[in-house]
Amino acid sequence: MTESSSAAERSDAPTPVAASPTSGGVSRRRLLGTTGTAAAVGLVAGAGVTYAAGRATADGTPADAGPGVPSLDAAIDFHGEHQAGIVTPAQDRLHFVALDVVTKDRAELVALLKTWTRAAERMSAGAEAAPGGLVGGGPFAAPEDTGEAYGLPASGLTITVGFGPSLFDGRFGLAARKPAALENLPAFVGDQLEANRSGGDLCIQACANDPQVAVHAVRNLVRLGFGVVSVRWSQLGFGRTSSTSTAQATPRNMFGFKDGTNNLKLEDPAGLAEHVWVATKDEKPVAAWMVGGSYLVARRIRMHIEIWDRTSLQEQEDIIGRDKKVGAPLGQAKEFDELDFAKKAPDGTPAIPEIAHVRLAHSSNLRGVKILRRGYNFTDGTDGVGHLDAGLFFLAFMRDPGKQFVPMQRALASKDGLNEYIEHNGSAVFACPPGTVPGQFWGQSLFTT
Repeated sequence: MTESSSAAERSDAPTPVAASPTSGGVSRRRLLGTTGTAAAVGLVAGAGVTYAAGRATADGTPADAGPGVPSLDAAIDFHGEHQAGIVTPAQDRLHFVALDVVTKDRAELVALLKTWTRAAERMSAGAEAAPGGLVGGGPFAAPEDTGEAYGLPASGLTITVGFGPSLFDGRFGLAARKPAALENLPAFVGDQLEANRSGGDLCIQACANDPQVAVHAVRNLVRLGFGVVSVRWSQLGFGRTSSTSTAQATPRNMFGFKDGTNNLKLEDPAGLAEHVWVATKDEKPVAAWMVGGSYLVARRIRMHIEIWDRTSLQEQEDIIGRDKKVGAPLGQAKEFDELDFAKKAPDGTPAIPEIAHVRLAHSSNLRGVKILRRGYNFTDGTDGVGHLDAGLFFLAFMRDPGKQFVPMQRALASKDGLNEYIEHNGSAVFACPPGTVPGQFWGQSLFTT
């Protein structure tokens, strides 16, 4: 079959089957037992389906699992105008990996992207990475799927891929097609970046509501890439730190504060068009392959939680600029009340201090700049001297990192009160191409037009 064949025409394509009326998904065990290579039907459009607003909690914030929100077990449609995993309602778990391409053969890289796309399509639907699954190749060959997700539902899995600046260094004839916006981030005041946590030719972001499903997805794609790519660094995340849908409640970060209250949401297509999706006018013709895509900034931010935990509540709230319990802007009553930077405290000082994180990061102080945040908490053991290695794995999608993230981070690096309690020790930027239709592969227009 040619690459333009539809999914229904390919012998190895996932075959839709009905989802369970109670769980919202179909387990891999049931799929294999019913159809051999079948996969759960996609229930949520990767291109950004609109969800109805969810229930409200006592303090007026939206609650998860409201009307229009899919079951935690449900499958997310892999195909769409944009890649899934960007505006998809943020799942609870993350496995992120950055990779180096070790082959010098362009054809091998393209073949891997095709293989990856097919495997990601299957796993997103709840099937195994390849039609053979656990028994493919027979008893004397390695299985075609590692097996740890066998019997588990799709769990809202999304798999998003991106291309780093180093992929366009000339090895694969892509130098002339590098987007102008795809540049390594400049150094920021306070950065303590580690090479083994930064950069990469490619990235894979797997998000799911079950950590085993997310890890399974990355593990199998890395396995399929043996000899073509190698892992440069990876990060596990739990407890999303931003809401990407109005149907989700605002989560809390490792400092205990609600995070991402005013984040862009999938129900705001005009805002996404302005701040997230690459438009035709953004790129020269040589980079037209990025139209409809988005740029991903990843930053590993370690939080010195032991110091923070000994800091007074008043100082914590002044540094963040919000009430810790409800999440209301200082000087206001509810989480979603407007931030009033002119309002004074009883002592005549600004209710929201000049060093407050929410003041410095607010779009009104950044000439309208906004980004779509999609970060996760992490705890990676200890640092060897008695402290937890914990913090925020910051992920954000945007239309142009140089015009959006760079000015925001420079403003924060200059006088954010949080700087005393955090350090940025990992950094990367990737170009995430637009979504696919059945028969296409990730980045197809980059390599074929």
